[in-house]
Amino acid sequence: MDTLSYKTKSANAATVEKNWVVVDAQAAVLGRFSSEVAKILRGKHKPYYTPHVDCGDNVIVINADKVRLTGRKMDEKVYVRHTGYPGGQRISTPKLLKQKSASILVEKAVRGMLPKTRLGRQLYRNLFVYNGAEHPHAAQQPKEIKF
Repeated sequence: MDTLSYKTKSANAATVEKNWVVVDAQAAVLGRFSSEVAKILRGKHKPYYTPHVDCGDNVIVINADKVRLTGRKMDEKVYVRHTGYPGGQRISTPKLLKQKSASILVEKAVRGMLPKTRLGRQLYRNLFVYNGAEHPHAAQQPKEIKF
């Protein structure tokens, strides 16, 4: 019996194959959409997934301005942050963030689903979010994925 065939393969930076993927957020629900994007960024869709290695793909999200939230979350959901100074609590809603840039909503949702470690910060750099249907990554020949 060949015992080497039963060894678990552990990916590292040299053996990982990173692809480019385009995902359309047109009429997608923010949370469900973001969890799928986070899985691709993390590499959990690959057979050689390794938890401590960046083995995910580079993800391009287009039409981020057309993402939607269910129920009354657009007005009632609250994002809270603190400046670090006394009385420095700042509150915003998805409606306010969408007025600034709709890509912020998708970025915040996906970032919250990634690990809060050095690896998570590295994975977040593989996410590219655009409000319209155009993106400047045509040279990478990304494949389109539908959820």
